[in-house]
Amino acid sequence: MTNLILNTALTLVGLSLMPALALPGQGEVDVDVPRAVSQAVKSLLGMQEGKDQAEWPYEGVYRVKPYENDYKGRRQIPIGYRVGGTSIVASALVLAPGFDDDAEREAAVERAALFVCESIAHPLMDPDYSGGYDVRGWGYIYALDFLLLLERRECVPKDLKRKHRKAVVYYLDALGKIEIPKSGGWSYSRRGSLSEVSATSPFMTGPAVQALIAADAQGHRVQSGMIDRALLALERSRATSGEVLYSSNYKQEAIGGQLPGSVGRMLVTENSLYLGGRGSISGVRGALDSFLVHWEWLDKRRAQTGTHVAPYGVAPYYFYFAHFQAAQAIELLPEEMRAEYRRRLNERLFSVRQEGGTWNDRVFERTANYGTSISLRILTMPSAEPTVRRKD
Repeated sequence: MTNLILNTALTLVGLSLMPALALPGQGEVDVDVPRAVSQAVKSLLGMQEGKDQAEWPYEGVYRVKPYENDYKGRRQIPIGYRVGGTSIVASALVLAPGFDDDAEREAAVERAALFVCESIAHPLMDPDYSGGYDVRGWGYIYALDFLLLLERRECVPKDLKRKHRKAVVYYLDALGKIEIPKSGGWSYSRRGSLSEVSATSPFMTGPAVQALIAADAQGHRVQSGMIDRALLALERSRATSGEVLYSSNYKQEAIGGQLPGSVGRMLVTENSLYLGGRGSISGVRGALDSFLVHWEWLDKRRAQTGTHVAPYGVAPYYFYFAHFQAAQAIELLPEEMRAEYRRRLNERLFSVRQEGGTWNDRVFERTANYGTSISLRILTMPSAEPTVRRKD
């Protein structure tokens, strides 16, 4: 960690000299958080879709063969993305101020919760599958996170309580069944069957760890050792520079070289290690400073085609993922440090806001639901409940 601490010290000098962010020819960015929050909530409510008006599916390039008649034979968005995207948006709506007094939001979230709970019966949410590239694990993680949030806020719909309990158990068990042997953690791109050792994805393992920590804190049964194995996998993914590899396994030496494209993974790794009791505030802050300094490399790939493009392997879908983890990192810092970091993060967030008050880091129009919900979480995070940290 020595190099990371040195990099952080040098980064802070640069941050102190950095002017307010400006778009070419537009002057300083106008940051109006209350108005943006209100517009984001309204926009998200208008984006809910599907047969029962219950979904906010995440859309990427990955498609699967149809299981449902309404797709008329076309390859469709996988259920893991539909469940995961819906859970992310619904969580943002719950956490935005005024939820308990907003009947329209409550109804939208209730429809989403029913969809997420009933999706455990979908064939492509079964944890017994052949391995390879598959995104059902994303559904497990964010569904679990959303259902635990409803439980903490005591807003599980009365008619849904039995299905809710069953779904929480299902998603916890499913994460256990797809855990990577020996290496620990999770990946959506397995090289072989689920019984074979495969590289771990910090991009997926960090969010899973955070959901499992919350489940354990709320009294749910988490398989013994699963969190610790995942934390060790995250530690192994670090290079000496502080960079976090895209994937790593228990035999691999972490050699870096693509730090600007790694900042989202760095943030989720350092945040998760700290929340799991194996990291430090200096690690969190170092990752946050790296994100601010190298932000332009993420922005160059925002809303572009392709995925892991040279020179730093940056994919468009890292953009708002990294911003969310940066916001989380800020709230983990000592209180006296937070205001300036929030200001810098909000400047960047508002500089890429679209007309109509939405955000989108993909070429797909639908994925504005994801970008807008993540941005809503970022803007409301200072007043939201703190992220759950593992008990000592």
